[in-house]
Amino acid sequence: MAAQRSRRVSFMQGARDGTPIFLGYLSVSFAFGIMATESGLSAWIAQMISMTNLTSAGQVAGTVLMVSGASLVEIAMTTLVINLRYTLMSLSLSQKLDPGVSVWKRLLLSFGITDEIFAVAMQQSGAVGAAYLAGLIFTPYLGWAGGTFLGATAADLLPLSVRSALGIAIYGMFLAIIIPPAKAAKPIRFTVVLAVLFSCIFRFVPGLRRLSGGWVIILCAVAVSSAAALRYPVDEKEEKEEEGR
Repeated sequence: MAAQRSRRVSFMQGARDGTPIFLGYLSVSFAFGIMATESGLSAWIAQMISMTNLTSAGQVAGTVLMVSGASLVEIAMTTLVINLRYTLMSLSLSQKLDPGVSVWKRLLLSFGITDEIFAVAMQQSGAVGAAYLAGLIFTPYLGWAGGTFLGATAADLLPLSVRSALGIAIYGMFLAIIIPPAKAAKPIRFTVVLAVLFSCIFRFVPGLRRLSGGWVIILCAVAVSSAAALRYPVDEKEEKEEEGR
């Protein structure tokens, strides 16, 4: 009985910690719902995409490729490259989970790992239990799925000017994510500028601009991340000192 009550308390604490993420996801997924329906997808398809893919950049890129008629291989490769960071996050977070968390629970919880959830979970003192992580995932998931539903169903009720404005809101979110750290850290600034440069090359150079959007994303991501890793390698000694603090 005491163990059950402890799990309930941990779940509720996780749900409370996930509330700010819920609010952020609600607005961003609302914009995604509008974008998806404006692109020609039905509301229920947009809803299923959000309920089975708790991502942002991956969803947007995948949806754009879907409506443009890209091949399944191109869609799969693009979303794989974009979402590959979640694998690294899951591996890192698995070291912080309570050793008593079973394998099947780890597999189930890995579905809900996002940038924000990972950051909050890693900031917790001590080991993170399954109940807490489940609560931390639960509220943001509701926000992401609920926002998509509201955006997809409200699209027909809003005037065109409002739909157009909200349709680009998700791109504004991407800018809000990259600009502050780019201003603070030179390696991030280098990566962002290089990514813009590569994108312009693929957009304006004859021959290269014939490549579809999905392959451009893949090539840019691999080339830019490799260049950034070579230009700014991680100093293992400094990394260990940071972990010691």
